[in-house]
Amino acid sequence: MQDLTEEKLRQLENKALQIRRLLIKTLTEAKSGHTAGSLGMADVFTSMYFHILNHNPKKPDWEERDRLVLSNGHICPVQYVALALSGYFPVGELETLRRLNSRLQGHPHRTSLPGIETTSGPLGEGLGEAIGIALTGGLDNKKHYVYCLTSDGEHDEGSTWEAIMFAAKHKLNNLIEIVDRNNIQIGGNTEKVMPLNTLREKYESFNWAVLEINGNSIVEIIESIRRAKTIENKPVVIIAHTIPGKGVSFMENDYKWHGKTPSPIEMEKALKELDKLEIRN
Repeated sequence: MQDLTEEKLRQLENKALQIRRLLIKTLTEAKSGHTAGSLGMADVFTSMYFHILNHNPKKPDWEERDRLVLSNGHICPVQYVALALSGYFPVGELETLRRLNSRLQGHPHRTSLPGIETTSGPLGEGLGEAIGIALTGGLDNKKHYVYCLTSDGEHDEGSTWEAIMFAAKHKLNNLIEIVDRNNIQIGGNTEKVMPLNTLREKYESFNWAVLEINGNSIVEIIESIRRAKTIENKPVVIIAHTIPGKGVSFMENDYKWHGKTPSPIEMEKALKELDKLEIRN
């Protein structure tokens, strides 16, 4: 992973804005999809695909690539946009999101689209899948990392905690999990639906190394990954506190935008707000 210069940081921050703008247009065109979480995780996906991941869009099945597993597959629109801008498939194909026979379904399908590592949909399964990939990589003496992105809401699932125990038992230090701690799920605030309380203490009690960051700060995201790679004999979880709907004032922190898409009028309003955030040279 290259050093983060001021110029590269500016490029990444503007790339995150580009992703958010394209997300808004894509979701408005689709009239279906998940807006809040996708916008909130744009900085993480920008950092991953444009700075952190060891990957090659021209060779999506390259054996030495890092693996990124998206457990909370409903925020796949942000991954689709990042993949398209990285060169995995044409940007124009984003207009087909959620259409019949499109490769861009409402939850990602592994064999349909280059760059997708697993099929996701049912929450609570992605971490277990990522652990399997990490365990296999370790047994084969591979040097790549496995990154698993999860939601806070899917920590309501017992399967998530079974996976957490398994990863600690096997000391999977080639596994880095990033939890989108945005405090919302489809039914409301996470602490009202099913209180999670302090995730840090829970993970530490399961013998994971825990880092906690502002998930909308590209500097903190990249630095936390750098730190995670220095930790030995433990899996690492990065609890990324994000703002759902980040960048669009009338969407931010409103759980109703979890599974709602903008109208054309709302799209124009959102794009004007995002345009004002661009960093000029």
